[in-house]
Amino acid sequence: MKAEKGNIFSVFDEILQREDKEKLLEQRAKVIWMTGLSGSGKTTVAKGLEKELHEKGFLTQLLDGDNVRTGINNNLGFSEEDRSENIRRIAEIAKLFLNCGIITICCFVSPTIEIRKMAKEIIGELNFLEVFVNTPLEICEQRDTKGLYAKARNGEIKDFTGISAPFEEPKSPDFELNTNEAEEESVNSLLEFILPKIKLENAVV
Repeated sequence: MKAEKGNIFSVFDEILQREDKEKLLEQRAKVIWMTGLSGSGKTTVAKGLEKELHEKGFLTQLLDGDNVRTGINNNLGFSEEDRSENIRRIAEIAKLFLNCGIITICCFVSPTIEIRKMAKEIIGELNFLEVFVNTPLEICEQRDTKGLYAKARNGEIKDFTGISAPFEEPKSPDFELNTNEAEEESVNSLLEFILPKIKLENAVV
């Protein structure tokens, strides 16, 4: 059957809606966008958060460089254009998970205000929770098991965020973490912030 004139993508009106899936899962979907320097602890905290949410019966998906750069974005490099496209694709993927009712945790440096604004616009302001993992550069360098910061300082890696490329801190993140705290403390404080936003009314958690 042909779509009605003026509505090429009529399938969106015919498929099950996000609300139907949220009711099935007994949760309210959100995208938790974790930004911070490389080595700030984004993925470590995200893994802890995902584990806690899973144990409480929430369905989640964690996206980070390891499972995105090696898959759907394996054709992208690290030029300014490719980094922007990397985040655009991630935001679109996160939006698909969101529309399935799934709580999606994104862990990406996403270094500029503009690039995070793009992600927020794709996902939707009401669905986007920006979490700034605020860890000082010197701490990130100390944690750098891959030696990326050292290579950047030696000029072996160009446009490395925090060394030869800027990181623009969020002006008003929805939540800010300082990972000088113990990992468990960071996870618990983020969990406390997230839970009220993902519970459906009358759901038991």
